[in-house]
Amino acid sequence: MSTILVTGAAGFIGSHVVEALLRRGEAVVGLDCFDPFYPEPIKRRNLTAALQSERFTLIDGDVRDRALLQRLFAERQPDRVIHLAARAGVRPSIEGPLTYVEHNVTGTASLLDAATADRARLRHFVFASSSSVYGDTLDAPFREEQRTDWPASPYSATKKAGEVLCYTYHHLTGVPITCLRFFTVYGPRQRPDLAIHKFTGLIEAGEPVPLFGDGDSSRDYTYVDDTVAGILAALDRPAGYEIYNLGRGQPIALLDMVRQIETALGRAARIEWRPRQPGEVTTTYADISRARDALGYDPCVEFDEGVRRFVAWWRATPRDD
Repeated sequence: MSTILVTGAAGFIGSHVVEALLRRGEAVVGLDCFDPFYPEPIKRRNLTAALQSERFTLIDGDVRDRALLQRLFAERQPDRVIHLAARAGVRPSIEGPLTYVEHNVTGTASLLDAATADRARLRHFVFASSSSVYGDTLDAPFREEQRTDWPASPYSATKKAGEVLCYTYHHLTGVPITCLRFFTVYGPRQRPDLAIHKFTGLIEAGEPVPLFGDGDSSRDYTYVDDTVAGILAALDRPAGYEIYNLGRGQPIALLDMVRQIETALGRAARIEWRPRQPGEVTTTYADISRARDALGYDPCVEFDEGVRRFVAWWRATPRDD
């Protein structure tokens, strides 16, 4: 049986991808360094179901560890890679840009180098990029052929660098590489620092909800199941070097997002307005026509339903970490 390597396997999106691959009968090796960006017990719990499968192996390790990667590819011989491991977050990247370069650029280069060493075996490399590469532009909806030369944060710059490295390795080795630009993924297991997760806890506790800017920002929120379906569709269709947006194509305004959480919780928010923060963009808005045409990508979870599902998960999940 061929093997798929998933980096960042214990994370929000990674754990959902691992479960989806196992459901369809794949053998999966998960790699995760359990970076302390948020508590390790949360990530361990994300893999509870996956660890019950004999077809899943978890390796505690870092994509920057070149010796580990060489052993992994020699011993496990994965023929496909889904690279989700990254240090995430726009605002923290401004405070510690070098850490982001080390994880997201050096880590990606190390993985690409190890994965393509035996180019005859590697069938496809899928790289998780980000809508943040488009920068703070009002030229929307965002299309894959737009220039992405003006990233607004160190995080977005590292994701742009990752795409460029992917192209270089494809050019040099001929290995098919696909870059997927994710648009504000949300749903069960979402990182606790992200808006929907954070605001849900604050509203439920009756604490103030900080909103930055003047309320004119919007995000193309995409439910995790739809994103995972797009990842697997891309994995199954290697085609040279490709870039696809994986969004919903329906931006939601900041206040509308808060109102949906209020409705799902049955509680009102206490809003505190604060100045807009550096590195944040005004809007994200995906043109998904390329992914729809090439991958059959068809996001179907409406935002209100996605928020209801998240709140149901949040209320059922212990918060003792």
